[in-house]
Amino acid sequence: MKLLKLMVLGLMLGTTASAQSNDWKVLFNGKNLKGWTKINGQADFKVENGVIVGVSKRNTPNTFLRTNKTYGDFILEYEAKIDPALNAGVQIRSNTQADYRNGKVHGYQVELDPSDRAWSGGIYDEQRRGWLYNLEGNEAGKLAFKQNEWNQFRVEAIGNSIRVWLNGVPTADLVDDMTASGFIALQVHTIENEDQEGKEIRYRNIRIQTKNLQEVKTTVSNEIKEESYLLNTLTKREQADGWKLLWDGQSTDGWRGAKLDRFPDNGWSMENGLLTVADNDGAESENGGDIVTIKKYENFILEVDFKFSEGANSGIKYFVDTELNKGKGSSIGCEFQILDDKLHPDAKKGVEGNRTVGSLYDLITADARLYTEAKGPQKRVNVYGWNRARIIVQGQKVQHYLNGMKVVEYERGTQMWKALVAYSKYQKWPIFGEAPIGHILLQDHGNEVSFKNIKIKEL
Repeated sequence: MKLLKLMVLGLMLGTTASAQSNDWKVLFNGKNLKGWTKINGQADFKVENGVIVGVSKRNTPNTFLRTNKTYGDFILEYEAKIDPALNAGVQIRSNTQADYRNGKVHGYQVELDPSDRAWSGGIYDEQRRGWLYNLEGNEAGKLAFKQNEWNQFRVEAIGNSIRVWLNGVPTADLVDDMTASGFIALQVHTIENEDQEGKEIRYRNIRIQTKNLQEVKTTVSNEIKEESYLLNTLTKREQADGWKLLWDGQSTDGWRGAKLDRFPDNGWSMENGLLTVADNDGAESENGGDIVTIKKYENFILEVDFKFSEGANSGIKYFVDTELNKGKGSSIGCEFQILDDKLHPDAKKGVEGNRTVGSLYDLITADARLYTEAKGPQKRVNVYGWNRARIIVQGQKVQHYLNGMKVVEYERGTQMWKALVAYSKYQKWPIFGEAPIGHILLQDHGNEVSFKNIKIKEL
């Protein structure tokens, strides 16, 4: 009875606040589902005591309760409460089209995640690119979620910026221009296990503001990382933070062949903002050859978006010394491996997967489970889609991130490092990987791989 009174009081407060502002519009009237339509799946939505209740159901795909109206720029607020056994989210700027995956809902989703992964308030791209913004590295954001309680979300989608707060704590700061408008939808996620059936997700106090957004938006701060997916473009914040584009999206400026004094005449193409190495039947550095930055780098954060073709092999190397290995093959340096783990035979070579995507090639296996308490996959890979590599070098310490998850961490020059090198294909190179400075390299391994958004911040 006490809980019911609190729920009714919360609804009254939300309604009162809405009534006091001409700019806020209530999306849920507290009585019925007028203005909303269920699509895609067969899970149930109902109204109880001023709350929208979604009920999980087996043998049905993701089910969405969408607004009949669509929205572009807005500030959205809502409260959600979820059974710990489930996963859900709220779609924003989302759409459904008959010619796209048979009408499946696709677009940005503000995550509702009660698991020990704790990514509530992150941004997932439903039925498109997967995770765009997770909460790894944002411990305050992870702790903001209240298990078995109501949680308040605020979403500010203005222009190409989408920012999220959970219970007043910033959880996501995304810059992306793929979709400018669409509907809002409440999700009941598909389930597989019988013990998940009949569990509930609750939503209430759902309201939106679409006017005077610049006057009422939250002041921009640097509390959390900004994640940008703008094509070969730096945001104002990135520029202020010292980021530089390593590739401008259209010219060869700043690059040359690893074994040339100019950019290769063939084997590499630049089209529609993509830098692509051509397929050549898997031959290593036999077509255009590797390309390297003209400048050398010492301490830095490097980000590169990459997309590999079926069965492909390539890599991003750093601390590259182009004076080593003047003969056939690739230039020598530490390598963030790019590989189709499922189809390329190299994935089964080396030691315990240390030649798979995200790994420090032939030395350390990529494994996100080593760096988080949450149980989950070894790493997240968008097979044949776009992936983001992030390499951080601070002195001797190096980290690899793959799609926002730390997958490798090591320190050069230690006894452990020397032991790893001695047991690898690099054993013939004296003090491999210990150079204080070197080029950054994109590898030609004879398979088609595309790159974009190549940027660096020197530390």
